[in-house]
Amino acid sequence: METSVLKTAPANIIVYPGSPYPLGATWDGIGVNFALYADNATSVELCFFTNPSDEVESAKIRLVERSHHVWHAYFPDIRPGQLYGYRVHGSYDPQNGHRFNSSKLLIDPYAKAIAGTIDWNDSLFGYEVGSPDEDLSFSETDSAAFIPKCVVIDSKFDWSNDKSPKIPYHQSIIYEAHVKGFTKLHPEIPDQIRGTYAALAHPVTIKYLMELGITAIELMPVHHFVADRHLKEKGLTNYWGYNTIGFFAPDARYSSSGVLGEQVVEFKNMVKELHKANIEVILDVVYNHTAEGNHMGPTLSFKGIDNAAYYRLTEDRRYYMDYTGTGNTLNANLPNVLRLMMDSLRYWILDMHVDGFRFDLASTLARELHEVDRLSAFFDIIHQDPTISQVKLIAEPWDVGEGGYQVGKFPQDWAEWNGKYRDCIRDYWRGADSVLGEFAARFTGSPDLYESDYRRPTASINFITAHDGFTLEDLVSYNEKHNEANGEDNMDGENHNRSWNCGSEGPTDDPIVIELRKRQKRNLTTTLFLSQGVPMFVAGDEIGRTQQGNNNAYCQDNEISWLDWQGADRQFLEFTKGIIHLRKNHPTFCRRRWFQGRPIKGIGLEDIAWFLPDGAEMTEEHWNNDFAKSLAIYLNGRGLHSVGPRGESIVDDSFYLIFNAYHESLDFTLPPLKYGRQWHRVLDTSMATHEDETFEANDVVTAEGRSIIVLKHPLLYR
Repeated sequence: METSVLKTAPANIIVYPGSPYPLGATWDGIGVNFALYADNATSVELCFFTNPSDEVESAKIRLVERSHHVWHAYFPDIRPGQLYGYRVHGSYDPQNGHRFNSSKLLIDPYAKAIAGTIDWNDSLFGYEVGSPDEDLSFSETDSAAFIPKCVVIDSKFDWSNDKSPKIPYHQSIIYEAHVKGFTKLHPEIPDQIRGTYAALAHPVTIKYLMELGITAIELMPVHHFVADRHLKEKGLTNYWGYNTIGFFAPDARYSSSGVLGEQVVEFKNMVKELHKANIEVILDVVYNHTAEGNHMGPTLSFKGIDNAAYYRLTEDRRYYMDYTGTGNTLNANLPNVLRLMMDSLRYWILDMHVDGFRFDLASTLARELHEVDRLSAFFDIIHQDPTISQVKLIAEPWDVGEGGYQVGKFPQDWAEWNGKYRDCIRDYWRGADSVLGEFAARFTGSPDLYESDYRRPTASINFITAHDGFTLEDLVSYNEKHNEANGEDNMDGENHNRSWNCGSEGPTDDPIVIELRKRQKRNLTTTLFLSQGVPMFVAGDEIGRTQQGNNNAYCQDNEISWLDWQGADRQFLEFTKGIIHLRKNHPTFCRRRWFQGRPIKGIGLEDIAWFLPDGAEMTEEHWNNDFAKSLAIYLNGRGLHSVGPRGESIVDDSFYLIFNAYHESLDFTLPPLKYGRQWHRVLDTSMATHEDETFEANDVVTAEGRSIIVLKHPLLYR
């Protein structure tokens, strides 16, 4: 093997040819192999640094080996902890899609750790900022002082006997949380680890999640991301993190132990501890775009490594296709970009042990040319991959491009955030007309969206609130958004929130309004957890978290977004725990198969039946009644059409659910004896707490205005 010695400060560095795979920096226990894909580059320089803030590299090595468009070298004397970056040479020709500029230090797309964050400076841009020629000008200013450095890591970790909990979808309850915001103000978490991966792994956090009853924590983006310059200049930041620059690196801002690879170990330990508690870890991932923005954005990584080989460009190749609203779109049609995405997903599964992914703006990934095509290469590759295809795959089934709203149209092995569920349930409980028929579809798992495509009710990820929009508390407290703190004159964020303030905008001392808001929260939460499909709710909703009417708190890394544990609504927390455990204890509410709507052999009763308040079964005419807001639903515990893992028949208690979205109380006549002789009240949302009460067949039950009553008929009474 040919070797060479390059004389560089501070010491001689031995270089071998190395291998084009794997991409990135790979420590094999002896030395480190570096490999970078750059199809259109003319040469590549690997730069080593001593400290993250260094302005000048301690060594710069030109890579002479190139295989399959990959530049590579092996360094037997380099060790984990080494800081590095790249300078890539080629033509600076934006009008033809090329933006090479060797004055710019670049982040390795495959970096497993990144030390520090962007320090915004004009030198980070490939062109002269302020030039009348805009991005057609060329900047020779070195950016090394202002960009974080990549870190070589040692991937070894003692996973012991760690295994994925592999919770079936129909038994899953997903909890969307922000790593920092969840624990930043928690009084029982040590100060030095609040807001970090370590805090999520702390026994106090684990105990809380277990008692709450969730089965999976869905973390908002933890891939290393960039805080936008315009936000930093306004004293704000990109709190949510949907601005990725490192698809393999856990963000160092959430590390309590260090940024030179320690963040990787801390993340792995978090996953390990959550798995011990039988809690899955799902990552919210952003493969649709990067933090480099449009043609006027900075040159941080992909843009300088090989712009045309990573991004979707318009016919005028100076500009970017923007299906994401962020300035650029990664080109998932190109083999090297697909490989990047698949390698990243595989890495997080195999090396970091995560259990699934929620794909931000997933419709973007489905676009072959312009149209959304659910059979695109992205989905084909995932479907055939023996590793990625076996974890939870959840789509946010829309983007901002034409035809991007694709709810119900993703492949069979995918679940979807069901935006139609959110909208319908909000409308129902705020008293909108003409929603009763859709309410029935959403409550039963949205068969109109998923059943004809041979998918199951669990394809529907049901949610009332998510990180984007009002919290549950704000949903019942505000008619209008109040985003002034974002510095955009309240012009940002969704205008049509389907919210209702219950009679007063924002905080109030009116006891009637306060009580109505509490009831509405109980109604919305109960509906969510008793619906077929997979429930997802946002961290803090269970303790009354408010964002003060801000429905777009993406830039608020402060008390607006952090959970206020001291001010927690303990009563609503207990209610939420109760309804979660009611769902988990009864397979009636988490079916694997669709309702049949016809009599079950042997008992002659349907698996589901719909009733009017007077006890009569509903007809087609009733579904089309514009003003109808109230109904009752019979769920037959013997009609689950399902078996357990060992073939055992699954049966359950039967339930009678009374929904009254009308503003006044209504009397509901219970169904005749054949449906059940005796019914026990297990929940009434008109009351924070209630006493047990028993009713007989054909009895009249009064449901207060805007309330739900849940009655149970024990299986043993049959």
